Amino acid sequence: MDGQFTDLMAEIGGKARAAAAELACAGSERKAAALVSAAEAIWRRRQEILDANVLDLAAGEEKGLTPAMLDRLRLDEHRLRGIVDSLRMVAEARDPVGRVLAEWDRPNGLHIQRVATPIGVIGVIYESRPNVTADAGALALKSGNAVILRGGSESFESSEAIHACMVEGLVSAGLPEAAIQLVPTRDRGMVTAMLQAVDYIDVIVPRGGKGLVGLVQKEARVPVFAHLEGICHVYADRDADLDKARAVVLNAKTRRTGICGAAECLLIDWQFYTKHGPVLVEDLLKAGVEVRTEGELLKVPGTVRAAPDDFGREFLDSIIAAKLVDGVDEAIAHIRAYGSQHTEAILTENDATAERFFTRLDSAILMRNASTQFADGGEFGMGAEIGIATGKLHARGPVGAEQLCSFKYLVTGDGTVRS
Repeated sequence: MDGQFTDLMAEIGGKARAAAAELACAGSERKAAALVSAAEAIWRRRQEILDANVLDLAAGEEKGLTPAMLDRLRLDEHRLRGIVDSLRMVAEARDPVGRVLAEWDRPNGLHIQRVATPIGVIGVIYESRPNVTADAGALALKSGNAVILRGGSESFESSEAIHACMVEGLVSAGLPEAAIQLVPTRDRGMVTAMLQAVDYIDVIVPRGGKGLVGLVQKEARVPVFAHLEGICHVYADRDADLDKARAVVLNAKTRRTGICGAAECLLIDWQFYTKHGPVLVEDLLKAGVEVRTEGELLKVPGTVRAAPDDFGREFLDSIIAAKLVDGVDEAIAHIRAYGSQHTEAILTENDATAERFFTRLDSAILMRNASTQFADGGEFGMGAEIGIATGKLHARGPVGAEQLCSFKYLVTGDGTVRS
């Protein structure tokens, strides 16, 4: 690895370690005040942020980013308002640090508490979404962690403008500026430096596509909260309500096609199809979605024959794979074979079928009669999230402030000795 990146990592990491030690002891009021001040700064300086975003969008178009990727990159006043509201929600949420997770007495005379504590230094590597700069900074601060942010080169200008507002919030509350640091270079060499920075970073959270997450999992020496692809399925069961199914399927695919919670595969029960026809597919086609399918569904005008790898693919675009299945068990088998354990939804009025779907699938998020687009920390009441963890250790599902905590044991005796 290039020495300049090693040196830069040591500088940033050393500052982060010092900041983390101070944040671990910071009171809830100061952390909340920093977040409120940062929210006010973002709104006050919104034109600066939007101007920076214009530069990123122009560079992205020149680079040939897809419409879905440009949508993830784009900011406007409505989205900035969402960032501001998210910061305020995180500020108002209960402080996860110091929570007593469990407490008990032992016959040996010891009183034991398991208490939530900050992890230390979080490294976040993300692609084109500049809002992650605020979300990750806010959640790390709330949970008493310092954070090192490495945003994608596509969002460099926007992320710098938002980061300046986060730092303004820290300074106003008397907290160390180094609590939220943004890597000051677009060079990918710093990604490698972060992945190997075991002396400075306690956990890496990747947020992006399969290429980024695969690179992180392959090269990281630092522990990783895995956030793999969002290959989200929607299954329309034979007992689905038609109106609910039409609304949910259309929203799950088309509300925003470039987010990890967007539906990428529609499974339709044969009995639903026999009763209602291809209405779900037709709704998608009318909305401009390319439907890639096979068998009977290819008879629907406008559909396209699916390639073998279209099932189990994250399109992040106005494209969806669709397939007919014979009942919930076949739907479950398909999801087990092709899913990424992110988010799956069942559309049904049958409680037993829904229970079978929930019990026999092990994705991080399972939904009933609701759009997969709700797979978001803000919608779960967390204010924000750094990502949707699809691994099974420590954090799973939306990674909010509580998931950025570890724990320690506090043991109290009274001159107690062991015999």
